[in-house]
Amino acid sequence: MERKEQRIMIVEDEPKIAALLADYLQAQGGFDSTIVERGDEALPRFRSEQPALVLLDLMLPGLDGIEVCKQLRAESQVPIIMVTARVEEIDRLLGLELGADDYICKPFSPREVVARVKAVLRRSALNEAGQAPHGLEIDEEKFVARLNGTDLALTPVEFALLQTLSTHSGRVFSRDQLMNRMYSDYRVVSDRAVDTHVKNLRKKLAEASGVEDMIKSVYGMGYRFEA
Repeated sequence: MERKEQRIMIVEDEPKIAALLADYLQAQGGFDSTIVERGDEALPRFRSEQPALVLLDLMLPGLDGIEVCKQLRAESQVPIIMVTARVEEIDRLLGLELGADDYICKPFSPREVVARVKAVLRRSALNEAGQAPHGLEIDEEKFVARLNGTDLALTPVEFALLQTLSTHSGRVFSRDQLMNRMYSDYRVVSDRAVDTHVKNLRKKLAEASGVEDMIKSVYGMGYRFEA
């Protein structure tokens, strides 16, 4: 019997790549796939198929991936993994804050894509179930954060940083994005200041959990929290 909730929508205009992804998703993840070759056909197909996740190429005929992502986000919180052939586009995608859950650069390993899909779906399921990653509890009103029952003595900036990263576990945030969330007055600070706050927060998380590097550095891009 078809499991509708396990369907992946692949929005990709290169038939060989789309077919390869579909084959790997089926063989290694047990996922059904729907392939869409044009950006302007993505939203209607999404509405009719209601997939569990969308693999969305950036360069598409009809409508580019950025506009498709905006349309999807306007009406759904479905997990989206953006795919691009140009590494330099990642900074642009992050700067636009499209709300994508992950980013993959071509050329990629199909096995890596399947692993990313599984990880994003797993995080999405945890979020829907209201489960905090790694036993993390954040009470915004009381300005309290706990990890596995241990209080974290955080500064206001560290609290904002942790809240941003953990609420969107797995999503990559650029330093500029983190700055805007860490400082409500949008003051100008250096990248080094962000790195210092991340380092301090990592240390406190590790002391409370025994888990090193819950906040991962993503080379050339920024940081992400791993549940």
